[in-house]
Amino acid sequence: MSTQTQTHTLDLADVPARDATTSRDDRKLIVAGFAALAWFAGAAITQWWPALDDWPYTRELLILKLVFAVLSVAIGVAGWHVSAAAKTGSAQSNRLRVRTWLNATPWLLALAIALTLWEIVTAQLEWLPRPFFAPPQALIGVFADDLPRLSASVGHSFVLLAYGYVCGALAGFVIGVSIGWSKAVGYWLHPVLRLVGPLPATAWLPLAFFFFPSSFSASVFLIALATLFPVAVLTWSGVASVSSAYYDVARTLGARPSFLILRVAIPAALPSVFVGLFMGLGASFAVLIVAEMMGVKAGLGWYLQWAQGWAAYSNMYAALLVMALMCSGLITLLFRVRDRLLAWQKGLLKW
Repeated sequence: MSTQTQTHTLDLADVPARDATTSRDDRKLIVAGFAALAWFAGAAITQWWPALDDWPYTRELLILKLVFAVLSVAIGVAGWHVSAAAKTGSAQSNRLRVRTWLNATPWLLALAIALTLWEIVTAQLEWLPRPFFAPPQALIGVFADDLPRLSASVGHSFVLLAYGYVCGALAGFVIGVSIGWSKAVGYWLHPVLRLVGPLPATAWLPLAFFFFPSSFSASVFLIALATLFPVAVLTWSGVASVSSAYYDVARTLGARPSFLILRVAIPAALPSVFVGLFMGLGASFAVLIVAEMMGVKAGLGWYLQWAQGWAAYSNMYAALLVMALMCSGLITLLFRVRDRLLAWQKGLLKW
């Protein structure tokens, strides 16, 4: 068979996949159009349906909706150009980036509908009781008026979390490697880990605030304790599950025990170690908020308790949103580090 005939056959084989991709892109273009219409409709409601109360930052909410509407239109136009280029067979370097944005259009549509319904039932109709449920304008007002205090709380929480998480992760890693490598160490530490580890870190809160000189150091201890247990258990499991054939090959080549630990056991256990780090980060964040609400006079937990005490529920919702974004962002960053160190396992564990 000639080269020209082979090329023609491959092109015919690519036609169904190309048609399926084009069909998906066309459906996403329709969703992008509906998202733009939803954002424009929400902006019209904000502009021409008067609220029952004079809420500040209504103009800023209107501008935000128009920005998202224009963004939806821009994504739709870019997607239309990419789809037209795919149908004609011409190449485009930004096709992957545009399709990534097109994948977000269902969320743009859902966000437009949710935000508009939220505004209608709170500001326009006031079906939900005040002050427990505030309209989206109030949330914008919190970020505009109370941003310095909220930013300072984020900074305090981040510093406290960093101290506790790093200390707990390092201690858990060392303990896990020691138990997994040495039977003598495992004989003494394994029962202690099984006895103390399952206890919630918050159960130690009264003793921590009694024995430590400051609320900051007590909170660091509690966060480290919450991180230590999952990291230690999964590191130990990863080291213990390394095939003995790896050690035999390394010993045949003259490897010393330090080489076996640093170059064989630990690299092979890294997938399990990162699972422990993910679990430890979630547990440490929960303990962080509780510790700040109980004793630390700064941070997001303190801000949340302060907002509840003053019945500033819009501030409370803003703090919850920042907490969610902060925790999700840190886990995403940890996944990026994992994917870079364990490129051969990229995609096996998703977030």
